[in-house]
Amino acid sequence: MTTTSTRRLPALTPDLAQGRARELLADIVERHGSAGEMVSTMANSPAMIEGYLSLSRAMKRVKIPRALSEKLSLAVQEWIGCGTCREAHEAAGRAAGLTDSDIALARQGTSTDPREAALIALALKVLAEPGALDDSDVAGVRAHGWSDRVIAEVVGVVSLNLLTGAFNLLAGIQPEPSGD
Repeated sequence: MTTTSTRRLPALTPDLAQGRARELLADIVERHGSAGEMVSTMANSPAMIEGYLSLSRAMKRVKIPRALSEKLSLAVQEWIGCGTCREAHEAAGRAAGLTDSDIALARQGTSTDPREAALIALALKVLAEPGALDDSDVAGVRAHGWSDRVIAEVVGVVSLNLLTGAFNLLAGIQPEPSGD
C-alpha cells in the first residue's frame, strides 16, 4: 500500500526511536523484518506504541468470531473514515471468509444475519453515541444470544479501531487516491 504525501508524523527506525519505543520497535523489526508504517510512526511516542501493542495483543483473545470482528472493524472504520484501516480490514475479512457482499454490508453498518447486525449496531453506538447507551442496548444484544463477555469485548474492538484509525488520520497515513 502506498500512502499520500501529506505525512504529518515521521515513521521511525529503531535507531531513531527513544527509550521504550526503541526497544519495542527493535523487537518487532527483529521478529518480523519490519514494523509497518503505522507502528513505526507510533514509535514517536513510547506510550503510544506500547499502549497500541498491548491493546492489540489483548484483543486477539476476544470470543467474537474473527469474521464478525472484521465486520465490526469495517463498520467502525467506515464511520471514522480511515482508508488505510478499511483496506486492511477488507483484506483481513476476505482472509476470514467474508464475501464482497459481507464487506459492503459491514461498511454500511449491518449484516444479513440479525444476530450479527445487532452487535454491529451496538459497536457503532459505542463509537458514535456512548453517552446514549442504556439498558435496552445491552438487553437487545443479549436477546440475540450474545454473552456479557462478547458485549464487553465490543468496546475493546471499537477502541482499538478508533485508536488506529484516528492515529493514521492524524499522522497522514492514508492510501493514495485511485486513478479510477
